[in-house]
Amino acid sequence: MKLAAAAYPPEALPDWAAYENKLTDWVARAADAGADLLVFPEYGAMELSSLDGPDAAGDLEASILATARHLPDADALHDRLARRFGVHILAASAPVFDTGPRPVNRARFFGPEGPLGHQDKQVMTRFEREKWDVVSGGPLQLFDTPLGRIGILICYDAEFPLLGRALIEAGAEILLVPSCTDSVAGYTRVRVGAMARALEGQCVVVHAPTVGAAPWSPSIDDNRGAAAIYGPPDLGFPETGVLAEGGFDAPGWVMAEIDRATIARVRTEGRVLNHAHWPESAARPPVLRRDILP
Repeated sequence: MKLAAAAYPPEALPDWAAYENKLTDWVARAADAGADLLVFPEYGAMELSSLDGPDAAGDLEASILATARHLPDADALHDRLARRFGVHILAASAPVFDTGPRPVNRARFFGPEGPLGHQDKQVMTRFEREKWDVVSGGPLQLFDTPLGRIGILICYDAEFPLLGRALIEAGAEILLVPSCTDSVAGYTRVRVGAMARALEGQCVVVHAPTVGAAPWSPSIDDNRGAAAIYGPPDLGFPETGVLAEGGFDAPGWVMAEIDRATIARVRTEGRVLNHAHWPESAARPPVLRRDILP
């Protein structure tokens, strides 16, 4: 199969037609290149807030409400495109008002036969907690698809190994990591986390960031990163663990072909067996403190 990670530039769009044309073009280009699974980034859907004008897009709370208002139409569009092009699409995440008074950060997943479900972010960043009041959502999900068993770790979630391990123990072979980071340091943290999850789980990780400046939005005004696809640096994978990587802050698709059998093989025949040996590390007794004498 061919995986595609988007380095996606959010834009202020004049109307719905502009959004529909942009998304359709992005999906068409990936599908025409043979992609089977398309991953869009965290909070890329915030460009929907621009459809309500600059005042809405330029206010933290109003932009949440505007994006949430347009999300049902955006989801319907993703559904149509996934069916039309015969692809799986992880839509750019967005704030969604579910059952509580505050929104969750949700990525919705679509397949050629229809919607597959969604994944909510588990651990909120300081900005989400302290400035935006976006809250943690529902539990981790495993998606059993014709492409393989897929899990999703939204941005900051990829920096926590136990979340990735929970998905791996549930059977995940591919992890999708949509991200939105406003600095090189932020991007690097997610990149390191994504590569570590590929190493620990002996799996493939698809990292899709937002890129470019969006001065019209106080929530995603600066976006830094590079799209990439990672695997374990072992049998059947590149020695660097990097299957494909785009230019830094360069919009576009980054793609790589993978075979599920390669994942299964490295987990049983690799020079190291991180996937199988993880329980040994988790079973270690707690470290005993030894006070240092003066």
